[in-house]
Amino acid sequence: MAELTPLAISVLALLHERPMHAYEMYQLLLHRHNHRIVKTRPGSLYHTVERLAGQEFVRATGIERSGNRPERTTYELTEAGADALRQRVESGLETYAYEYPLFPVVLAEAHNLDQDDAVLRLRRRVEALDRLIAEEDGHEAEVRARGVPEPFWLTLGYLRSQLAAERDWLSTTIERIESKDLPWHPRKKK
Repeated sequence: MAELTPLAISVLALLHERPMHAYEMYQLLLHRHNHRIVKTRPGSLYHTVERLAGQEFVRATGIERSGNRPERTTYELTEAGADALRQRVESGLETYAYEYPLFPVVLAEAHNLDQDDAVLRLRRRVEALDRLIAEEDGHEAEVRARGVPEPFWLTLGYLRSQLAAERDWLSTTIERIESKDLPWHPRKKK
């Protein structure tokens, strides 16, 4: 079986809740702020649904049209899709996998900048992280107020913890650079 992409996992999970059409899935992913954890684009989502249908993980249950809007195909999860989702969640929870985000790469090359420039940019990132942490706190307050059970929004706490850990590490690193505890040796310009 082909490994499910993060977007495929999200689609199968949505259809595990109830049948829906792709545009509804897209809107629900945005409403739930899942675009913070899964790259969510309409074209990619439609392609993912088609691929899942080809793998017989989802199946079309009907086509509806509302007014002048285009026809929309409603999909449901198949038993094979439910099994694939469960297996992927199980393996993803228990098995650590290296992911390859951009930030560690540019952080590894920060020494190519002058110290003041690097510190300025790191401070800007800390400010952005503070804004993102506040947004996550707002999202958590919203779901708590709506009475959504915590297992449905575990990701919020995880994301907030990651953001806070990065912010705290960067703040300490900035202090170390400025105090000369972390000597800055940019590459020589040719």
